[in-house]
Amino acid sequence: MQNSQIAAVFDEIASMLERKKDNIFKIRAYRKVARAVEELTGPVEKLVAENRLHEIPGVGEAITKKITELVTTGRLEYYEKLKKEFSGQPRAVGS
Repeated sequence: MQNSQIAAVFDEIASMLERKKDNIFKIRAYRKVARAVEELTGPVEKLVAENRLHEIPGVGEAITKKITELVTTGRLEYYEKLKKEFSGQPRAVGS
């Protein structure tokens, strides 16, 4: 999975959390991680393999687990759950 794909997942998570009116700090954390992953010069997979995700700005324990799950399985349970919450719901104007 490419860095841009991983960043897109975290960016979309942030967007869905915004639509749910979730905690603004949580939303900002997902956006920050998305930008940081996108700007990496090397592949995230390498950082996962070397247990070095903590070197990415804004990546704590919870995000480390999510990135690791995404890289190793190609999917993220949390992301899938959020998408199910929004499937079938009309998007707000401007979203």
